[in-house]
Amino acid sequence: MSRFHFFILVLIVSISGFSQGMLLPVISIIFEQEGHSATLNGIHATGLYIGVLVASPFMEAPLRKLGFKPLIMFGGMIVVASLFSFVLFKSYLVWFFLRLIIGIGDHMLHFSTQTWVTTLSSKKNRGRNISLYGLSFSLGFAAGPALTPLINMMPSLPFIISGAFSLFAWLFVFFLKNDFPENSGSENRSDNSLKRFYQAFLLGWVAFLPTFGYGVLETVLNGNFPVYALRSGITVEGVSIILPAFAIGTIVFQYPLGIISDKFGRGKVLLIILAIGAGCFFIAGFTDSILVIATCFFVAGMAVGSTFSLGISFMADLLPKHLLPAGNLMCGITFSFGSIFGPTLGGWYMQTFENGNLLFFITFVMILIWSGVFIGKRKGQKNVTNQIESSV
Repeated sequence: MSRFHFFILVLIVSISGFSQGMLLPVISIIFEQEGHSATLNGIHATGLYIGVLVASPFMEAPLRKLGFKPLIMFGGMIVVASLFSFVLFKSYLVWFFLRLIIGIGDHMLHFSTQTWVTTLSSKKNRGRNISLYGLSFSLGFAAGPALTPLINMMPSLPFIISGAFSLFAWLFVFFLKNDFPENSGSENRSDNSLKRFYQAFLLGWVAFLPTFGYGVLETVLNGNFPVYALRSGITVEGVSIILPAFAIGTIVFQYPLGIISDKFGRGKVLLIILAIGAGCFFIAGFTDSILVIATCFFVAGMAVGSTFSLGISFMADLLPKHLLPAGNLMCGITFSFGSIFGPTLGGWYMQTFENGNLLFFITFVMILIWSGVFIGKRKGQKNVTNQIESSV
């Protein structure tokens, strides 16, 4: 993969992150100003993840038939058109539909670019490349909320600017030469998407645990933690310090962690960072000091803030290249399930255990993911690999 090729893919995913980071706070504030309940606001936010889940089963076949470039172009076109459509229509239901469509378009972009990167990256630099890929999305997602104050000038302005940025990035796709994912050579016999999903799950289930866990973690921190913090006596200003600390930790250490995983192995690194993350949230649960909690969140961000990108790299290590499209789809599916279940489980925990500490709940989730990775790593994948290869 040339540097220019990689730059275009990174640019596309960073602008995609920017548009997603803009949508969450902008739409939430607009609906809050219009008097919509917090429940309806939260339901509306799931539209993007529902779009991902709806589209996922139908992504692999077009990718194999058309190649990476057409899917990226079509996904980008859907996102750009949807962002500008927010300006034309203002309705709760219409905006939910547009959010769902953006989820489908964004998933086309992420699935195609992510599979392209994992396919063309060698094992010795896969962690580095995926970490840069994840870092670009994180930077874009973190920059998106900067458009929120523009609502006071003109409510449609954030959508216009984000749509223009997305269109600019989309034009660079024309410079790419189309390519196709590798085949196993058996597609003309009995191979099909369902079979490849099954094979990818058998080989890579342990790598899907971190992506699911990151979906739970991200949505619990952004959705449930502010409510828990306010109920616990932490001020809004305190929350505005604590949550960015996690994001900054993620951005600062994502690239070095990718390089470290290339050198020492994805499984070992995942076990270490999950243990560090669980320890940080556990310690933070025993204090009311904003400085101590923010410090724990910063260190936790340095560790578990990269579990999604490391999960993708781990998956690419475990799966043969012809199963990478199915594996990348399952990473997106498990992340989306985690993103939907996360705030639901977190809300249930806070409602059921009124005096329960949400940080202990997060610690428990991290321990469960660590246990799954530990069991999967010890069990190994050699027997499953032999089983897969004998059936191809």
